[in-house]
Amino acid sequence: MSAPDAAGAAASASASDPLPEAMALAEGAAKAGIGLKLLGGLAVRVLCPDYPPRLRRDQDIDFACLSKERKKVAAYLETTGCEPDRRFNNLSGHQQMYFTAPSGRPIDVMVDQLTMCHTLDLRPSFGRQPFTIDAIDVLLSKLQIVELNEKDVRDIVHLLSALPLGREGVCLDTDRFGGLLGADWGWWRTVTGNLIKLPGLIAEKPDLVPAGAAFDPRDQVQRLSQLAADAPKTVKWRLRAKAGDRVRWYELPEEVAH
Repeated sequence: MSAPDAAGAAASASASDPLPEAMALAEGAAKAGIGLKLLGGLAVRVLCPDYPPRLRRDQDIDFACLSKERKKVAAYLETTGCEPDRRFNNLSGHQQMYFTAPSGRPIDVMVDQLTMCHTLDLRPSFGRQPFTIDAIDVLLSKLQIVELNEKDVRDIVHLLSALPLGREGVCLDTDRFGGLLGADWGWWRTVTGNLIKLPGLIAEKPDLVPAGAAFDPRDQVQRLSQLAADAPKTVKWRLRAKAGDRVRWYELPEEVAH
């Protein structure tokens, strides 16, 4: 799809569903040889297409790109009719860019990393999936949230229900999972804490597990918890572990004003 075609598809997207608009932009970028990958709830929908979507009228479109392609991404989005926030992008474009889609939806583009309660470096596995960041990074972007809400839990359960744990193909990459948690105690503490909560949350709301789930998310949680326990720990991890919960290990991100 050319940039004008992507713009046309974006402009005709349903007001209640941002996915057609987002996919038109991602597919157009891919055909142009530009890395623009979905993250967040829309990435979950792309990776779990058979499960009921979580729709919000005010949902933003969240993308990621690499810093080496930042200018190409910005130029591509402008050709599709997306309006840049030039002041914000000039000041903060090395970390994040902001646009308004032809439909009026806000578009955030994270550059190289996603910084929330923890910092997730997206570069190592950025190219694994055509239209989204890597599946394990989508999962980690949810598991890193210290104060989970129901939509985050639903996204986590959908990913665990749809995708196998593994090392190749469309899967939840166990090597990347173990490597990250074994290197950073803060990440380990938040992710394992959320994994402990999940079986109880599923028991409280069984409908979190979609009908026809390919995998039992409770079994997946057990396997991930064991992987976190067994992952070799770095010296830095062990030193930080000695301080434990006495020192806060996470950030509470604030919304960025545009």
